Amino acid sequence: MISARTRLIAIVGPPNSGKSTLFNRLTGLRQKVANYPGVTVEQHTGSARLDDGSAVTLVDLPGVYSLNARSEDERVTRDALEGTLSGTPRPDAVLLILDSTNLQRHLLLAAPILALELPTLVVLNMADDLAGRGGEVDTRALAAQLGAPVALVSAARGQGIDEVRRFLAAPPAPRPKPIELPVLHDIPHCRAWSAQVGSESRYRAPAPPVWTQRLDSVFLHPVAGPAIFGLVVLLVFQAIFSFAQPLMEGSQELVLEFGRAVSAVLPEGPVRSFMIEGVWSGVGSVVVFLPQILLLFLFIGILEDSGYLARAALIADRTMAKIGLQGKSFIPLLSAYACAVPAIMSTRTIENKRDRIATILIAPFMTCSARLPVYTLIIAAFIPNRPVLGAFLGTQAAAMLSLYLIGFLMAVATARLLKSSILKSHGTPFLLEMPPYRWPTFRSLGLRLLDRAKVFLRRAGTVILGTVILLWVLCSVPLERTPEGALTAPPIENSIAGTIGRTIEPLIAPLGFNWKIGIGLLTSLAAREVIVGTLGTIYGMEGEADNLDLQGKLREDLTFGGAVALLVFFAFAMQCMSTLAVVRRETGGWKWPGAQFLFMTAVAYVSAFIAFRIAG
Repeated sequence: MISARTRLIAIVGPPNSGKSTLFNRLTGLRQKVANYPGVTVEQHTGSARLDDGSAVTLVDLPGVYSLNARSEDERVTRDALEGTLSGTPRPDAVLLILDSTNLQRHLLLAAPILALELPTLVVLNMADDLAGRGGEVDTRALAAQLGAPVALVSAARGQGIDEVRRFLAAPPAPRPKPIELPVLHDIPHCRAWSAQVGSESRYRAPAPPVWTQRLDSVFLHPVAGPAIFGLVVLLVFQAIFSFAQPLMEGSQELVLEFGRAVSAVLPEGPVRSFMIEGVWSGVGSVVVFLPQILLLFLFIGILEDSGYLARAALIADRTMAKIGLQGKSFIPLLSAYACAVPAIMSTRTIENKRDRIATILIAPFMTCSARLPVYTLIIAAFIPNRPVLGAFLGTQAAAMLSLYLIGFLMAVATARLLKSSILKSHGTPFLLEMPPYRWPTFRSLGLRLLDRAKVFLRRAGTVILGTVILLWVLCSVPLERTPEGALTAPPIENSIAGTIGRTIEPLIAPLGFNWKIGIGLLTSLAAREVIVGTLGTIYGMEGEADNLDLQGKLREDLTFGGAVALLVFFAFAMQCMSTLAVVRRETGGWKWPGAQFLFMTAVAYVSAFIAFRIAG
């Protein structure tokens, strides 16, 4: 819920208009992400400090092309601007962000926004791109036409931001509109109005970017395009292993050194066991994978900010159509490589309900970043790194790529099954605005990585920490009495945790797993990467926690076939309660998430069984 103590400024605009870039520029790190009350649309709010020392609250509304409320994004944006959204007061003013290089098309959104009669600053973004490509606009004439102030800015470069800050400090009262605003639903009237405003403001569209046209002739080629996309994916995975390995080794050494230092000052007893064998072995085992996760997000950020991922979506639309889905499903599925939770939320842009449910059900098959620590640990322990395609691809990167590929193929097969049976529907056209190619900025990438690091460490400090503390307790009871009469923790296999693991061991033994892996499978229901912390705690309590060789311990407990089976199991299983909770909210009940959990678990078990038999 947004506080109404400070003035609330809404930021609204079409997708790819640079809206979020301006939001990040104005708020820096003073921002937070939550959900609007009662809906699964994310709410980005932040605080912007003004020159006089005061602050205003900014809310970054979902990117929309209209307020017709055909999708949940449009409904939330419309309701938030009208003040009818629960828990969100009506904004005091609006920053309307439009792409100055696509002004006439983006002006279609200006009419319904200005009709709300809120103090509004029309921000024409990407001014550097407009000028660099020979375009121009008379901002004074445009302001006279719209009856609202207009600022020409470049959010990426920070140009014109002072004018935006002056508006935030003292938004002027709305002026009567000099021309009639078109009816909200009258699209032809809106287009005529947009053309008239553009003409009266002496707007000259910039020349099409030469390099964009040249690059698109290659990247969108029906043969070369998919081939280049595949090569990009190969290079990303190889780079993740090559560049991240030294960073991970350094992180692991820091974790071990800190563990040894703490162990040296703590006396023998329950406190030392809890801090070193429980907390540090568990959480530290996961934290060492932070460099690899950040490297993955760095590459994703570069591809997204450069404009290449929009081209990848267009290429994928051909595949989406063959399995019965539309191109709009590609964006949520691509987001699922980061995390299935926001990916499922982003399906709200899909108007067709059956397409939306189908996309929700297959999204968890895409390999999210939470699987990355599990994959990396097992691959590094069991697969020696040898060249496959010279310096372009090694065996470990090839194994990782194969796991991503089988997850994608299972998603495709499941989508095909759903769309040919219970979720059959008619196809809909895929409309996507292609942004020009741009150089990503260090600021944008830095903020993205800092945000992902905070999310990962917050998860390590909450979900993983809570799980390993509970696990340490279960591994330490019931207490046993020594011959000298002192109470001590039992051998781990005789503890409550060990008893639970040995109880389920007959069920997982056909997959090549022992009772320790079984405990990890149970705790990873909270979050997939928790299994790494779980194994760190278990092995830490069995031996020297301040010098733990987790990979070596795994090689003692798993055969190669069991390792392959564990990788396949995690590629398909729904090991994430947060995802299930979001699916329940999105679909309005437990029917779909229940069926999803059972189906994915069955697929994971059968596939792991087959993989164990073949690899063993």
